[in-house]
Amino acid sequence: MMFPSENVIANTFASQYPVRREPQATAVPETRKREPFPAWSVIEDSKKKAEAFGKEAAREFDVVSQKAQAKTGKIEPWTPKYYAACTVGGLMACGFTHTAVTPLDLIKCRRQVDSSLYKSNMDAFRKIRATEGLRGVFTGWSPTFFGYSAQGAFKYGGYEFFKKFYSDLVGIDAATRHKTSLYLIASASAELIADVALCPFEAVKVRTQTSIPPEFRSTFGGISALVGKEGTAGLYKGLYPLWGRQIPYTMMKFASFENIVAAIYDYLPGKKTDYNKGAQTAVAFTGGYLAGILCAIVSHPADVMVSKLNANRQPGEAFGAAIGRIYKDIGFGGLWNGLAVRIVMIGTLTGLQWMIYDSFKIFMGLPTTGGGPQKEQK
Repeated sequence: MMFPSENVIANTFASQYPVRREPQATAVPETRKREPFPAWSVIEDSKKKAEAFGKEAAREFDVVSQKAQAKTGKIEPWTPKYYAACTVGGLMACGFTHTAVTPLDLIKCRRQVDSSLYKSNMDAFRKIRATEGLRGVFTGWSPTFFGYSAQGAFKYGGYEFFKKFYSDLVGIDAATRHKTSLYLIASASAELIADVALCPFEAVKVRTQTSIPPEFRSTFGGISALVGKEGTAGLYKGLYPLWGRQIPYTMMKFASFENIVAAIYDYLPGKKTDYNKGAQTAVAFTGGYLAGILCAIVSHPADVMVSKLNANRQPGEAFGAAIGRIYKDIGFGGLWNGLAVRIVMIGTLTGLQWMIYDSFKIFMGLPTTGGGPQKEQK
């Protein structure tokens, strides 16, 4: 044979030029499980993370709550310490929530005073944002915060006080039989006092929001200017219509909330005490939102009149004459200007207020409002 065999060639050159052989592919078992629905997996992961975050937040809440309760000591129902806690809870519930919805309140007030100013709520927001900037959208936030913080303190703290006061006055049995009447008179009594605290700030707020550019640049500067111009009476010229708006509103707010929450717990299986803190605050928000819708409808005509009186009442004009003149100008239909936006605002606001208030009561180791009799009433 003239040519060497393959074995000879391989043996001769293998040491100098080693031949690379492709390794045979071996089957590697799949170690990671493949998800059939990746989107569903992402949702599940997000859900687990949210649950873990919620548990951690609840744990932190409990830790801080226990520290606060250790400092204040055990709070017994119907004691001065109990009413003080309810007062602080009401201050937080009303002050923060009303301030948060200042843009809606601004639009509502301006449309109530001049219905031709904006075509719609969105049109109002766009025009205010374009002409007055982001700061303009929150015009009136300062008197809103101070005024409704003071009002909330007297309203919630006063409600708890008067509920116990009238209950003791008529006796536990009568109070239980006529509980809705008790809620109504207790809330009306509390609101009567709360509006005296609110009225000066409400006067500044309305004038600030309904004048372009705003008439006052600061809350207490506005109060001083009003007193200097119109005397102390200038701060309270809207008190009667404010009572006309707020007292029916608060009566509906507390009485309907108590009954709605009781109805929710009656519908749900088990007792109120069977549900955890999160569930109870969810019930509080739901009951508050539904109560807020009723509140907005009942109190809206008076709300329109408050805005009109604070913006358009002439110096020295009698209250009755001012009411008659304004009603002649706007008619019955004008009393309902801005109702839709107020329903959204008041429903959300009332729901959040009850949620914050009951959350604070839980934080201080107190039972939530509504859904059953208190300890002394059992």
